[in-house]
Amino acid sequence: MNKQKFFYLSIILILADQITKVWVKGFTLFGVTHQGMMLGESVNVIGDFLKFSYVENPGMAFGIQFGAGKIFLSLFSVVAAGGLAWYLYKLRKFSVWVQLGVSLLLAGAIGNLVDRVFYGVLYGSAPLFYGQVVDFIDVEFFDMDLFGQHLTRFWVFNIADSCVSCGIVLLMIVNTKIPTFAELKAGMLLPQTPPEPEIATEDTLAGQESTDETETHEDSIQPDAAENATDAATEIADTNVTKTEPSDNNSTSRNSSEKTT
Repeated sequence: MNKQKFFYLSIILILADQITKVWVKGFTLFGVTHQGMMLGESVNVIGDFLKFSYVENPGMAFGIQFGAGKIFLSLFSVVAAGGLAWYLYKLRKFSVWVQLGVSLLLAGAIGNLVDRVFYGVLYGSAPLFYGQVVDFIDVEFFDMDLFGQHLTRFWVFNIADSCVSCGIVLLMIVNTKIPTFAELKAGMLLPQTPPEPEIATEDTLAGQESTDETETHEDSIQPDAAENATDAATEIADTNVTKTEPSDNNSTSRNSSEKTT
């Protein structure tokens, strides 16, 4: 089984994310021009339930704004993507579910990172690291109030956002299979350490000695009680014998007197 298959999965998802974004945004490549959608334009895909609505946001997933610190968000995304790639490589001997979750996170991180870092330059709208993320998946949502907002539709998102959300949910489900740092370093699951034996303290030793003395005392009492019971039974038997002997003598004397008469 190919140990790098989850890297290939991440690459496929990144390509799918970028192809759909470029299709929405439009492009000119090798003499081929695709007009794309106008910013704010919306097209029904499955009635009113699913639409492609072209919006851009300078922040994080689902249109979350980040303010003036955009450069830090972009740089953090670069570091996070590198860390996730290293982590996925180290996970190659562990649970496939954990690898799948991390590969989804990696795909989502790099997918939106490309937008932030390069789209501003490629489309002539912003300097390097200041590009805006392209969102277009618009799904019907039941009406609700959340964080001070009244939602009638879900936040517009993209494939990269979906990868991040699914990866987080999957890792939460299989969190018990996520290796520790020591296991990651060893490249294998380590056996669980057996519980340490209880250390005897002065109180423990004193209680044990008291218990032993009590048991010894009970053992010494039991033979004495048995011996006393035996002696008592013997004395009773002797007494009964003593009482029987005089009556036998009297019977003998009576018989002798009768013969003499």
